[in-house]
Amino acid sequence: MGQGPRRRLIAVLAVGVLPWTVLVIGGELTVLFTFGLFNTNPPAVVSIYDYFYRFTQGLPAFIEAWRSGVVLYLLALASAVSGVVWREDERITALALVGAGLTQVSVFLGFNRRIGYVALPVGTVLLLAVAWWYYWPLVAPASGGRSR
Repeated sequence: MGQGPRRRLIAVLAVGVLPWTVLVIGGELTVLFTFGLFNTNPPAVVSIYDYFYRFTQGLPAFIEAWRSGVVLYLLALASAVSGVVWREDERITALALVGAGLTQVSVFLGFNRRIGYVALPVGTVLLLAVAWWYYWPLVAPASGGRSR
């Protein structure tokens, strides 16, 4: 596909600022990002640090996957940045993106099991799409079974 390190970095950055999970709870909207969450009633932004370290009472277990996904995303971002400033191991970036995307499946399923909640796994789709579009051609086995 001919995607250079800068284009791959821009794609990885983009999935970090776009919503990962969109929750509709009754008439309210909550959106989970890598940096925190936004709630519409009342309108507020809560950082991921505050959410996990200040408001930890009564959090459901499945929400821990959000934090794990952010850690994996940061690993992918660091790897993609290294591709621009030095050298990138595309396998690490791809694996971290896929891992981050799969962690959000737990968040999606956990919220959808609750009555009155509708969760949309935007981050899973975006993270896996970036891994597939930008990294699969670089890490896929060649015709002889060897990677590049």
